[in-house]
Amino acid sequence: MNVSKKVLLVFIPSESGVDGARSLYAEPEKSPILYWFNNSVRKLIKRSQFAIPPLSLMILSSIEVSGVEQQVCDMRFEDFPEAEHWDLVGISVQTGMARKAFELADRLRKKNLTVALGGAHVTLFADSCRVHADILVHGEADDLWKTVLEDLKSGNLKSEYSSDRFPDLEEPRPVSKNALLKNRYFTTNLIQTGRGCPYNCDFCNVHVLNGRSLRRRKIDDIVGEVARFLRHDRRIFFFVDDSINADPTYAEELFRRLIPYRISWFGQATTTLGQQPRLLETLARSGCRALLVGIESIEPESRDAHRKTQNRSTELVAAIKNIRSAGISLYGSFIYGLDGDTLDTPAAILDFIDETKLDVPGINILRPIPGTRVFDRLREEGRLLFDPTDITAFRYTFGQEMLYLPKNIPLDAFVESYSKLTREIFSTTSSIHRGFGAPSAKTAVLFFNLFYTHLYGLSRNDLHKQLAGAQP
Repeated sequence: MNVSKKVLLVFIPSESGVDGARSLYAEPEKSPILYWFNNSVRKLIKRSQFAIPPLSLMILSSIEVSGVEQQVCDMRFEDFPEAEHWDLVGISVQTGMARKAFELADRLRKKNLTVALGGAHVTLFADSCRVHADILVHGEADDLWKTVLEDLKSGNLKSEYSSDRFPDLEEPRPVSKNALLKNRYFTTNLIQTGRGCPYNCDFCNVHVLNGRSLRRRKIDDIVGEVARFLRHDRRIFFFVDDSINADPTYAEELFRRLIPYRISWFGQATTTLGQQPRLLETLARSGCRALLVGIESIEPESRDAHRKTQNRSTELVAAIKNIRSAGISLYGSFIYGLDGDTLDTPAAILDFIDETKLDVPGINILRPIPGTRVFDRLREEGRLLFDPTDITAFRYTFGQEMLYLPKNIPLDAFVESYSKLTREIFSTTSSIHRGFGAPSAKTAVLFFNLFYTHLYGLSRNDLHKQLAGAQP
């Protein structure tokens, strides 16, 4: 095939934390040993739980148009290839990294490169993006990107691409990994079975971006994709759906058919899975080794305040015990600082972790993401700690800065209680204990806990510097 057009798809990393285990506050390394240790940890984190390819760019780079070649630039690992010529640069923009994306786009356009912006931020805040782009791609781009590539080839690029409907996921869209460097990642086996979320949590925008109805791919297509991926990468599979058990009948048929392939896989589910014994058994038999479950809060007032109506707190303990008894390790994600939380909440979280034996507890600080209802509410209540009129002022970090004022806890007391909570949960001793006690994926559980011991140390350091008025 004669390639006449070259396209680069760019992924922008976050400021700190998950993409590099860096402090937000620049300071000289205290010793060569500390410098070596921090760099080593950063590299390990990149090649562990967080270093998986950006699925959206995997999907877009799989779209084939004769005469167009696509490559992926993952800026977690490499600088932008300035020396090469690109006919089109597509940048995926997430709200927490919008400022960095805009800076790159502006720099490239000054060099007369054509820049297309897409992703969640463009879908929600298109007006803020137009000044930084030649082309905007709104919404899910599975169908739109092929049109963009065809227009690039014919020399008829438009300034905006959008659709009045979501892509039909039942149409076959084979995902290729030819644009990825396999050894760069922990695994390249990412599978998405569907999109959309029927729930209405006010701190989440999935239902805003992808709709309230579940849209599913054909099971035959997914099974075929797993078989094809296995020929090139036999490492762990990630099923990236937000709730793999949201449609129990569909999930049971899919994973029953995957049993003969003898894969090992991680995914995300609701704790309702612990009340679905037949599906739970099927997932375990299909090779499920670990799941992330969003517990968010065990305080009924907080769950009600933020419309977290699924998985009532009274059912959580039994559900978690059932899942772990099936041989599946659990990452339990909490949000501390919700509107029903008090200074008594950390003790309740510790008791809950002790009772359920959660394998990896994740203690998150609420992220009021622009475009969610919680952002709008906190803005109206005057509780945001960043300028709500500047959308790029929001940035994603690993719990390393406070972006809002908790409702029932003074800010300084909250930071102290959060610091004490994470210090009690994460230590080298507790990490080793949880790793050896995990029902499955013991090595992964151990690494998660050890890495979090380091990351939460960074978080405590940065939060206290923020309180002291330090400048990033």
